[in-house]
This record gives sequence, C-alpha cells and structure tokens, in this order.
Amino acid sequence: MKLKLPEKVVSVMQKVEVAGGEIFVVGGAVRDLMLGLEVKDWDFATNLTPDEMKKIFPKNSFCENVYGTFSIVLKDGEIFEVTTYRTEREYTDGRHPDKVEWGETIEDDLKRRDFTINAMAVDIKGKVFDIYEGRADIQNRLIKAVGNADERFKEDALRMMRAVRIACQIEFVIEDKTFEAMQVNAESINKIAGERIRDELFKILTSGHSVDGVKLLKSAGLLVQIMPEMLAGEGLKQRGHHIYDVLTHSLEALKSCESTDPITLLATLIHDIGKPQVMKTINGTNTFHNHDIVGSRIANRIGKRLRLSNKELDKLFRLVRWHMFTASEMQTDSAVRRLIRNVTPEYLQDMIDLRRADRVGSGAKETSWRWELLKKRFVEVQKQPFSVKDLKVDGNDVMKILEIKPSRKVGEVLDKLFAEVEKDVSLNVREILIEKIRQIG
Repeated sequence: MKLKLPEKVVSVMQKVEVAGGEIFVVGGAVRDLMLGLEVKDWDFATNLTPDEMKKIFPKNSFCENVYGTFSIVLKDGEIFEVTTYRTEREYTDGRHPDKVEWGETIEDDLKRRDFTINAMAVDIKGKVFDIYEGRADIQNRLIKAVGNADERFKEDALRMMRAVRIACQIEFVIEDKTFEAMQVNAESINKIAGERIRDELFKILTSGHSVDGVKLLKSAGLLVQIMPEMLAGEGLKQRGHHIYDVLTHSLEALKSCESTDPITLLATLIHDIGKPQVMKTINGTNTFHNHDIVGSRIANRIGKRLRLSNKELDKLFRLVRWHMFTASEMQTDSAVRRLIRNVTPEYLQDMIDLRRADRVGSGAKETSWRWELLKKRFVEVQKQPFSVKDLKVDGNDVMKILEIKPSRKVGEVLDKLFAEVEKDVSLNVREILIEKIRQIG
C-alpha cells in the first residue's frame, strides 16, 4: 500500500534527503491519510538533530523543545513539526520520561508511540512502515495501545483521555485490553496538569460525539477523577416535565446543544450540577431550589481545576448561574434586560443555546410560542436604553449642572435617571434628563 503525499510535504522531505538525512511522516497524519480525512497537523520524524535541520532550513524555522522538536514555518503560515528519532525510558511521575535519548532508526521512534494507529510512518515515496499492525486496526476501527497497554498508560496517563478523544473524533472503538488498562490506571490521571486534561476534554466535547465521550470517560473511571460532582446526579429523580434523572438529563442536554463553543458545551453538561447538594424531598417529590446558585459555584471550582482563563471562568459561571430563566409573556422588559445584563449581551446566544438544550434534554418540545416570543424580546429590548451608558446625559452633565466634583453622588444621580428611563423609554431625551438632574439636585 502506498499513500500520496501533498507537494508541500514532499518538498520538505526532499530537502532533508538531499542533505543526506532520513525523514518520515508519522503520527495522526498517517492515520488520517488512510482514513481519507483532512490532515490538520503534519508531523515528521528524522535521524537528523535540530542543529542539522537548522542548516537545511536556516530561515523561518525554530526549535524551542527540549525533546528535539524542530518547527518549519511555511509561506502560508502552516507549521510542520519535525522530531529527531528518540527513545524514552521510565516515567516515574506518569507524565514525563526520566530519560530521552536520540534513536537510530524509525523503528526506535515508533516504539514510544501511544496507539498502533498512530505508530505508522510514511516515506517520501508513500511507502508505509507498519510494525505494530496499525493498518489492520484502522480497518477494524480499533484503538489499541502499542505493546503493553498498562505500560503505555503508566508512561503518560493523558493517553487515556487521548484514547477517548480519538474514539470520538474518528468513531473508533477502544480495544478491550486497552480499555481494561484504562480502568486500572484511571486514578493516575490526577498526575496530569489541569490544562492538558482540559484540552483533551474540550476536543471530546466538540467532536460531534460528546455524549459518547462522556460515557466512555465514566465507564473508564476517568470522569469520577476529573469531575466527580457529575456522578452525584446519577439516579437522582426529578419532577415535573423532567423524564430523566439528573445525570441522564445532563447528557441529553449536551446531545441537544447546537453550540460548537467548548465553554458553552461544558456549561450545558454541568448546568444542573448543583442539584444533588440542594435536593430536598417534600411530599415524596424531589425539589432543587437554588441549584443554579450552588451549581455556579461548583462550576467555578471545576473551571479552576481545568485551568480556564479568567474570561472562560466568568462565562462558565454566568451560563450556569443564570440558566433558570423562564419564557413567560408576563415578564416585564426590565426583567428581560436584567437577565441580559446578568448573562451579558456577549454570551446571550450561548445562553439561548444552553436553554434550548436544557428544554430538549428534559423531554420537552424543542420550541413553543412563549420561547419564540422571548427570543424576539431579547432582540427588541436591546434596542432600548440598556445601561447608564445609553442615557442621553453623562457624568459630566451631572457635575456641571449640580456644580459638584467627581464623587459617588454622580453615579447615584445617573442610576436614578436610568431607573426612570428603564420604566419609560420616552424619558431618554436630553432636555428632559437635564431638568430631572436639576430636580434631583
């Protein structure tokens, strides 16, 4: 079997070979080529050191990796990563090899790979080197560890998350012995930095098979390690329109979420995570008052474990905290504006996506006339004065008219004006507001 490589790839490989080096395409690129998928990241392995590569590619290249990864920047900005053959020995901390040495052959390099489908190499002519039968596992749609699965996961516990992520992305099944080794080693995921877990989790959530991924994480014993709060909702019955327990509802909501944003998808998955903590049984029925408040605090803790940025933490908190709004035609415009201020206009569509998923994941209809009316009102109320900044006067006007210096009173006056304008938008006329400032003063 031979694979056809694109010209940009062949061009780089030719320069290495002309200089007397040996180079192969390796990793996920080979797998994706065999599957007929678009290759997003081209990775290479070579017998040359980074210093030798620098002589071949003196411009638009760099090496910042202690393990010998040399990066070539193409004219269009795409980056090719070329790593010197290496062998790795012992992973005492379950994350990093204790010793890395240059390897002599491509076979040396392939031994350290995680899964057979990622342990193949292709030369410049398209010939495939497949010493671990990765091609057969691709045909059988199997994810199988290279060699001893237990050893592979002890070397790097993140490989367990990666197995789930790849399974979701290309719709493969994890081979039985590999999965059993994941269950045995699941607790060691705690050795991995939160940001590395986050990156794999986000790829699972945005894979198009997020629910299958979460179920795999649960079955492998990984979910209880990275988000133990989720499992408290298993078997916890709900009332009213809910037809599922809390955990199943959360998964159904995730399945129904139309967003592709990982924070919104995470918020959808954990939006009811506060329910187990606030649950009370009254007359045989479970109630969950204030679960949104408690859940937002839990969401914040989860976000910090995953090393989210401050902006991502804020978004996750807001989406979980304010997801309980109702689509009642009786709501005043000020109440609708208050909801938008709490969520922020920036995250309003994300909240709509979450709330829709929440409805569908509860067994309710996808939409209703009340829900459609509310979405229209979201648009309309933002055309009206939305905050103090939308007033036709500002702090300078207040200070000039009342002859005062910058102080708390300036803000208090503006807040009073906005409260009146929010009730009656016709008052947002400069002459009217100036007169009201005089009256307040």
